[in-house]
Order: sequence, then structure tokens, then C-alpha cells
Amino acid sequence: MLTLGVEEEYLLIDPRDGTPLPRAAEVLAAADLAPALRPEEAQPELLQVQVETATPVCEDLPAVARHLSRVRAGLNAAAAQHGCRVVPVGAAPFGLDEPVPVTDGSRYRRARREAPALVDDLMLNGMHVHVGVEDEEERLGALVRLRPWLPVLIALSANSPYWRGRDTHFASWRTVHFDQWAVSGPPPAFADAADYRRRVAALGAAGAIADEGQVYWHARLSSRYPTVEVRAADVQLTVADTELFAGLVRALVVRSVLDERNGAPRPAVPEELLRAATWHAARTGPRGRLVSPVSGTARPAADVLAEFRAHLAPGLRATGDTGRIAELWTEFERTGNGADRQRRWYDEGGRQGLTEHLIASTVRPDR
Repeated sequence: MLTLGVEEEYLLIDPRDGTPLPRAAEVLAAADLAPALRPEEAQPELLQVQVETATPVCEDLPAVARHLSRVRAGLNAAAAQHGCRVVPVGAAPFGLDEPVPVTDGSRYRRARREAPALVDDLMLNGMHVHVGVEDEEERLGALVRLRPWLPVLIALSANSPYWRGRDTHFASWRTVHFDQWAVSGPPPAFADAADYRRRVAALGAAGAIADEGQVYWHARLSSRYPTVEVRAADVQLTVADTELFAGLVRALVVRSVLDERNGAPRPAVPEELLRAATWHAARTGPRGRLVSPVSGTARPAADVLAEFRAHLAPGLRATGDTGRIAELWTEFERTGNGADRQRRWYDEGGRQGLTEHLIASTVRPDR
């Protein structure tokens, strides 16, 4: 079984109307003093309207869920002390009239200088899943093999339909918006680990990135840990949703490692098709049609999701997560993904109703 860890990014909002509030420094200072939180469990992000959390290395999904439940509750309590709340939303539904201050750090200040228009609008929050794979070549092989399935993951996990008070008509606006950065979108199909290192180094030498942290592909090899880091998903509304997608990602990596060990042919997906599949997945979510990684053609989304589950089955058996994922998936299908729920909440209660539901989702373990 491969270990896993999860990073989540949250937005700080005014509980009265959902407006982003730049109070990360105050919230994190209060969190450091909270008995339920350890200092390393919450960190600043690029903008002062965001905070980030990270689990320790976990052996199983219940450990991920326990950790995130505790940290979400602790952070929300710390935020309440400063007149705001943390919400797990992929893009800020409502905006500010003025630029959002960046966190005081050389890396963040450099990003603001180099791309001020992008940084000012970067109120976007993702969920990053690290899956431990000790062998470097197996990590690289897993990265290449999971590429075709990333658009399906984006469609399922979409949780960012609103932006600056309007419905974008995308299920994951975060995916489209974030892919304006120089090195973003689907990862290339690298030949081997040396090819990966060489090409990332070339990006740095060309000045396209300042460091490996600016490699914003939807999946990459972590520069700090022996992990495959899948960054495609929007942050999820509830802990149960996060547990589901952490399990799906780990199963996807495990299936890819098994195929690598068995010498199965690596999938050959044209770059332009993968980018187009990503755009359409972000637009429609798990509705309408998606590009099938099996056939390379557009098919009904329900059929592609069935292919996805069949592809993951060996990985789920290997991790022992088959039963738990089936349970979580059934409830997820019943309620819809984050984009579906946000639109339903907005239709029912407008701006205030959406804000109240987002706040409640932070500390609610289920849906």
C-alpha cells in the first residue's frame, strides 16, 4: 500500500456576505495558539485571503479524514476570532474592489512584480494529493500513465462555478483561470526521470520559472518528497469529499505503478487532445460528454465515469479502499459535486444562502 498526504487551500471570507477578507496573518497567529492545531498544520498562501493546510503522511483514508476534520474546525475557530471564516471553495464566488495584498515573502513579492494582473486574481484554491512511490522511475511512469485520466478527475472534483458574483458557466473556473500561468495544464509525456529533471531545469534556465514550485502542471513529481503530486482537483466542500478524491487519486497512482511494473504500454495521448479534454471537463463537469481516455472520443459522461471506475478497481483492491470508496461515491452521486451544490444553494438562497452553506461545509464531515 502506498502512503498519501493531502494539502488543502481555503478562502477567508466575511460571514455576512462572502466577501474575501485579507486576514490570513491574524488567523494563523490565532491558530498557532489553538490547542487543536500544531504550528506546522496551517501555513500562509500567496494571498492574504487564503490559508493552506497539510496532513502528515497517512497510511489510510480514515487518518486523512480525522486530521482534516480537526484542522478545519481549529482553523474556523481561529478565523471566527477575527471576524471571518474559512471556506473550501475552488474560486472566490465574490470579489474585492481593490487588489488583495500578498503574503510578505520574497517569493510572493516577486510573483506580484512579474505577473500583477494574474496574482491579483489568484483567489483560487486546490486540493493536492501526494502519493508515496519510492522508486523514481516508477514515479515518473505513474505520472505519464495517469495523464489521460486527469480531465475526468477535474470534471468530478469541480467546485468553482462562480467568480466575482457571476456564474462563469464553467464547473471548474479555477482550472481555466489557473492555466494562464507559464507552466501549467497537463504534464508532458516524459521519457524517463532524467528527461523530467532535464526539462524542468531547462524551464528554469530559460527564466520561465523561478523555482520548481512554479511548475503548475496538474500532476508533477514533488521536488521535496518521493511522491507523485496530483494537483488537478479543486479543494472539496466537505471532509467526506476530500476523503473520496484522496482515495481515487491514490488508486489511480497505484494502478499506474502496477501497469508500469507489468510492462503494459504507456498511453499515447496527443497534447492538443489532452488540453482540449481538460477545457471541456472544466466547463461541463460530470455532465454532458467527456473525452474517453479509452477510446479518445467524446462519450456520455456517465460512460466515461464507468470507465474511470473500472480503471481504478485494481488500485482500490490493492489499497483496501474498495468498500469505502463505493460508499463515498454513492453519496457523492446523490448530492452532486461542489459545482452542482453551489449552484443549488445560490438558486435557493442567493448570495447569503451560498455563503452560509459554504461556511457550514467547512466543518461538516459529510454532505
